[in-house]
Amino acid sequence: MNNNDDRETSITKRSTKTTTTNILNRRSFLSNKVMNIAASSLLLTASSTSSSSAAAATKATAAATNVNNKDTFVYFGTGCFWHIQNEFIKAERSLLKRKEVDLTSRTGYAGRTKVDSKGRVCYLNLQFAGDYGRMGHAEVVGMTIPESKIGDFAKIYFNLFDPDNGDRVDPGDKGREYRYLLGLPDGDQHPKFDSIVEAAKNNPTGKKLLVKGKGSDPDTFKKNIVYYYDTNQFPFYQAEKYHQFHNDFRGPPYGQDYNQLVDLEFSGGKILKTTGCPDSFDEQTKLRTKIKQFKQTKSNNQSS
Repeated sequence: MNNNDDRETSITKRSTKTTTTNILNRRSFLSNKVMNIAASSLLLTASSTSSSSAAAATKATAAATNVNNKDTFVYFGTGCFWHIQNEFIKAERSLLKRKEVDLTSRTGYAGRTKVDSKGRVCYLNLQFAGDYGRMGHAEVVGMTIPESKIGDFAKIYFNLFDPDNGDRVDPGDKGREYRYLLGLPDGDQHPKFDSIVEAAKNNPTGKKLLVKGKGSDPDTFKKNIVYYYDTNQFPFYQAEKYHQFHNDFRGPPYGQDYNQLVDLEFSGGKILKTTGCPDSFDEQTKLRTKIKQFKQTKSNNQSS
């Protein structure tokens, strides 16, 4: 082999070596690229999975919170409902930070399913229309609150009893229409019923025994019991307009700002509705006059 052949052979070897090296380098480069892409893909997948899991967990937590804070209608009663409404309006403002247009507490009747021929439950009136007392209902205050706050509102309710004797503040309110009662969906099967039991046991006005109501139950005065009802079976019936945001006779007036809430609530129509019952102060003035005349006549007949 001559020198030229040797050079060509040497060049060919170097060229082959260089080409092989380049191929190997490209393979290595491409392999590294593939590995990097795969790794990035895995990281993205992991990140996506992690994000999805986190999103799912957040969604589940939010759902659980929403379930726990869903709006729930409840009612409470202990004697005359005027004072009780004022106390729960204050509770809505302090515990729920509600403004005037968001307040839901209103007076009404509950404790039996009976209504009159027009589907009404009314306060005592001259027409004897849907008399709540005759039909076995009691005075209550109903409100819509977050489910998680039922226990807090129950504490406020049990604090409304007279701390000296554990009964209603006005002992002159006698009869089953003034019995102590409360209502919530599904009664004692409601998930927050235990918080009501706890409030009934531990309050400054004395322990109260919760008894399942059957409807039209007797008065609870001096018995230390509170009837509880399933609102699905024993619904709430809103009281007349003149009973809403009314002053209580046993204390100073609550003020015009409070009394005028009735017009705000009725004008919006969100909470207060027309009941169809005799609904005027004139009606009640006539009724009180008639009762007074009847008592006077009865007294005169007894003395003669």
